[in-house]
Amino acid sequence: MVTTVAPTKRLTVQTEAIAADTTAIRSLDWDRDRFDIEFGLQNGTTYNSFIIRGEKVALVDTSHAKFRQLYLELLKGEIDPATIDYLVISHTEPDHSGLVGDILDLNPDITVVGSKVAMTFLENQVHREFQRRTVKSGDSLDLGNGHELQFLLAPNLHWPDTIFSFDTATGVLYTCDAFGLHYCSDLIYDENLAAIEKDFQFYYECLMAPNARSVTKALKGLDKLQQDYDIKLVATGHGPLLRFHLQELLGRYRTWSANQTQASTAVAVFYISDYGYSDRLTQAIARGITKTGVAVEMMDLKGADPQEAYELVGDVAGLVISMPPASGAMTEQIQAAFGTIVAAANHKQLLGLVESYGGDDEPIDPILTQFREAGLDLGFEPIRVKEEPSENTYQLCEESGTDLGQKLSQKKTNRKKQSLDSSLIQALGRISSGLYIITAQKGELRSAMLASWVSQASFEPLGFTIAVAKDRAIESLMQVGDTFVLNVLEEGNHLKLMKHFLKRFAPGADRFAEVNTQPAKNGSPILTDALTYLECTVSRRMETSDHWIVYSTVQEGRVSNQEARTASHRRKVGNYY
Repeated sequence: MVTTVAPTKRLTVQTEAIAADTTAIRSLDWDRDRFDIEFGLQNGTTYNSFIIRGEKVALVDTSHAKFRQLYLELLKGEIDPATIDYLVISHTEPDHSGLVGDILDLNPDITVVGSKVAMTFLENQVHREFQRRTVKSGDSLDLGNGHELQFLLAPNLHWPDTIFSFDTATGVLYTCDAFGLHYCSDLIYDENLAAIEKDFQFYYECLMAPNARSVTKALKGLDKLQQDYDIKLVATGHGPLLRFHLQELLGRYRTWSANQTQASTAVAVFYISDYGYSDRLTQAIARGITKTGVAVEMMDLKGADPQEAYELVGDVAGLVISMPPASGAMTEQIQAAFGTIVAAANHKQLLGLVESYGGDDEPIDPILTQFREAGLDLGFEPIRVKEEPSENTYQLCEESGTDLGQKLSQKKTNRKKQSLDSSLIQALGRISSGLYIITAQKGELRSAMLASWVSQASFEPLGFTIAVAKDRAIESLMQVGDTFVLNVLEEGNHLKLMKHFLKRFAPGADRFAEVNTQPAKNGSPILTDALTYLECTVSRRMETSDHWIVYSTVQEGRVSNQEARTASHRRKVGNYY
């Protein structure tokens, strides 16, 4: 193994042989704490690239532009770039294709290999002519010495141009974003499952769950591949490579995706992959929707077939559309797909619209009128993004998606409430608890929620558990390593705070308006009128069907009134709050 360290930043690069004639180049971004749709990272991330040496040489993906000097120096130490025959582009998101232009500078004769959609995207990125080979599922590329790359299209994992590449000589499957995780470590492989499994699931929930149907389709393609070959290693674009727990982790993708696709309610989310911030804004909305148990099917209008769009609209209970460019700037394909969506929509569906910061978006109001005349109600108020999206913009999008999902799932939730035996739910409801407000802040993002399912869980260290519903906005700020404040309400002085935080807040609304607060040492708001506050750090999370059990340790605390008592909460039934 060779490791080179950047002297002034926590950026490192690393190489290691991972199979016969195959070398991984890993760019380790130790301190990155935000990614893509603005979900937080606890353990940094990596960007993985690979060299395959047959009679001809292939480079699979590049790296993020921030690694330009480190990556190119290490690459030149491994191989003369002028001798690389093929550059395989798994997908064109900049964290994997950020150095394509540099590779073309070093080797203008290299042949770029990728999907048809990827070639279109690359033209807009590198602004030059280049030799190309467009591939689709079933195509292959013979590198010699037994190394034959077989290709499988895997659109929407998580960009529309994604392809998988499988080397028949080594059994290595190159998947880019799929099956990866944001986890930075010197360990090349997944030998320590306990260390990575939480980040593996969080990555799936943020990036892959909104594309669960596409995940299922890709897994079926892998099943066919495994009938003829043994997949020994999944070489992902982020995090450790999957070898030691490969089947276990692929199995988790199968289970999670099956749960998503079997949901009785679904929403279609339409976006344009290379227009403004369309893809990232809609990904955030999709993340909010999936938190409610409602499935999502994302479709890129740029490559959409009108018939497929028509069929999808007919199958879903809700529509989210990131506004396309103005009519004059629309391609015929986008115009046809968008027109199909408007024509196929029906009065039973809920609608969400977002302006994608493209500069010349279609006006929201005339299009909204078309859908309202068709009888559609709003799942959330139209989102109008006039400036470059911030963390608060993405939070607004996620909360809007959650609102839409909750409206769609409300009837199902009500049926569940009525389905349990009345004596059982009355007995369960006799479990009493205190009343608390959880407050959290991370960067620009702030949130809060009323909680009652709180219980001390350990003495050493001092710790307790909270049950947080999966569709709560604050859940995104309570990942492992995050900090928050538990505010304990005072008996006889709790109604004002309880009523304030019990009300339904509009997406993006300031939950602390008209509430007295002061900052805790960990940066989260302390409610001045609370009886007690505890400054806490999330240590572990355990998943249940509809809640996360969050175990947290306590660092600071204070009681404002030693004589006062904690406000208590007593329910009559145990199957809803």
